Amino acid sequence: MSSPSHPIVLTSSLNGPVTAFDAVSGVPLCHFSGSRSPYHGLALVGNSFIATSHISAETSSASIHLYNWWSSTALHNFLVPEPVAPLSATLDGLYLFAGGLSGSIHALSVPSGEILASYSAHNKPVSCLKISQDGSLLISGGDDGTISFVPIFQIIEASPDKSSTSLMLQRFVAHDGSVTAIDSIMAQCNSTIISSSLDCTIKIWGLLDGTKLRTVTFPCAIMGIALDQIRKEFFAAGSDGFIYKGSINAGSKKHVNQTQEFIRWAQKHDSGIVSLVMVSETNNLVSASEDGKVYIWEIETGEAIMGLDNDVGSISDMVVANGMERGLNFGKKADNFYDGYSGLCRVELSRSLKDTLDIEDVLRVATKDRSRAIDMLESAISAYERLLELILKEAKKGPSSSKSGNEKHSL
Repeated sequence: MSSPSHPIVLTSSLNGPVTAFDAVSGVPLCHFSGSRSPYHGLALVGNSFIATSHISAETSSASIHLYNWWSSTALHNFLVPEPVAPLSATLDGLYLFAGGLSGSIHALSVPSGEILASYSAHNKPVSCLKISQDGSLLISGGDDGTISFVPIFQIIEASPDKSSTSLMLQRFVAHDGSVTAIDSIMAQCNSTIISSSLDCTIKIWGLLDGTKLRTVTFPCAIMGIALDQIRKEFFAAGSDGFIYKGSINAGSKKHVNQTQEFIRWAQKHDSGIVSLVMVSETNNLVSASEDGKVYIWEIETGEAIMGLDNDVGSISDMVVANGMERGLNFGKKADNFYDGYSGLCRVELSRSLKDTLDIEDVLRVATKDRSRAIDMLESAISAYERLLELILKEAKKGPSSSKSGNEKHSL
């Protein structure tokens, strides 16, 4: 029987490595070194890779580091035309998008790192990126308070002479401050997006026309958002260290009193929360703050049930790898994740679920074949044992039978 897969929490830092934690035990598993990653500069790329934005402390050159799950050092270093911060990748891991300081978004092929297209999405730096729930749109937010969304196939297939405006499905002014996070709720009718901002609001919008459906105002800037599995409730990451929970209720067009809009959980973080992620396997919420603290929360009670042992310091971003979906298998003890000589993770994490199932099928057939061979061998041994018994009986009868025959002949 295969060992269970656990969700893996990954945190990045401006000053330290990317650290992987087992979300069930809270134990650090391994480190990925060599990156100085800014806010929103960490992303999972398919099943096999981890990407981080990087600014060199020595040369100030900009790049994107691509890691696989085997090694603590970067596998590839993608050069980009400008410093980039937010990253987002397609679900299949074939394309990676990076938001630049100029307001442009760059599309890269993985794992080659080739820049397939670049287009201007905002008038100020790109502050956040998100692939829509159905994987069809790239949604971006900017420091200029605008939100834009573009069909991903148009970005990938865009000709060099195609204008940025012709790519965009929609672009509108959403907030008075920088857009800090975006998520989407895709439906046959009334698809919506939800956005948060430094202007202390969360807003819900109609996807097709950018119509504002609802505004929720908070006592502080909101640095990130997460949605529950059925996308009926939101969780907001406060710059004051609190988590706020509220109902999305996308059909409401009125701005209700804020005391009826959300509840505030008990405080665990001493500084601003930079990231919130819902863990689908356990239906828990994970929060990470600038001071380096990471907590796992029970969403029904609003209680923190575990703190992760982070010794790196400040955190700039956090993501969660779903073990079952990404083929991660952390059934072995934590000390199996370290190689004392090279720092390599020794457990195969990049194997796809399909490959794993194929291997299980092969092993199952091999087990049946082995059982059949053992049965045949046991039958053969039994036959040889019976044959040996007959030979021994004949051997015992042989002399007496011969002597009796001679006596009769002499008579």
